[in-house]
Amino acid sequence: MRRLLRRREEAEIAGEVAAAAAVTTPAATPDPAAAAFFDVDNTIIRGASIYHFARGLAARGLFTSQDLMKFALGQALFRIRGNENPEHIAKAKEMALAFVAGIKVDEVVRLGEEIYDEVMADRVWTGTRALAQAHLDAGQRVWLVTATPVELARVIAQRLGLTGALGTVAETTEGAYTGRLVGDLLHGPAKAEAVRALARREGLDLSRCSAYSDSANDLPMLSLVGHPYAINPDSELREHAEESGWEVRDFRTGRKATMIGLPIAATAGAIAGGIAAGIALRRHYRSAI
Repeated sequence: MRRLLRRREEAEIAGEVAAAAAVTTPAATPDPAAAAFFDVDNTIIRGASIYHFARGLAARGLFTSQDLMKFALGQALFRIRGNENPEHIAKAKEMALAFVAGIKVDEVVRLGEEIYDEVMADRVWTGTRALAQAHLDAGQRVWLVTATPVELARVIAQRLGLTGALGTVAETTEGAYTGRLVGDLLHGPAKAEAVRALARREGLDLSRCSAYSDSANDLPMLSLVGHPYAINPDSELREHAEESGWEVRDFRTGRKATMIGLPIAATAGAIAGGIAAGIALRRHYRSAI
């Protein structure tokens, strides 16, 4: 019971922190009480955004393709086991954060912008992008909600012309990462807490809001809004959506729910990709000083 209460408290803190860190793009909003919330990995972008970021770092020679393959296999193990062991997740998260301690935030943002243009832009689902644009055209604001670090989430939102992003918030001091999170990963219940906190801050009517995701992990967020959508859903989410009468959109043109090369659980993907990215950033930082 204590563990459940602690995890709920961590989710609430992560949600509040993510909402507070959300930077919005000023825009005309003729429908200010309604908004849309989009998961990123396998909902907007094929595969895991942090993994693509790590691939971009690998292309810069910051670690080898063999290193990247090891992390991909590690992600696959999470999926094969069928769960995300909290102790394993905690240890992996600590490792990932240790690698980025001392790295400058501005450098991560610069690399994120370069790598998005080089690697991620061509992996955006055009169907999901059109859904986001439809909300913008209707005068509604659109936020990304993702376990990906908020700095990278903001880059994606800016490149897509969206309002802003809610992501995992890492602690910083004097413009550099400390190696600690503020709250926890923005995953599962924490996403719902972030949306709820943002709704309070922005005066949103959640019954008029929409949410989009591919994963049953995001059921707390999807269940929070009046208009939930399953996008490229995993089997559990598809079943739940069909039972609940939610609209399902699948842009994978017949491909299996397991995406080619990057079929990962959300938390495992964020952490495994984060470790790879952290190692590369550490090497980049050392070579620059």
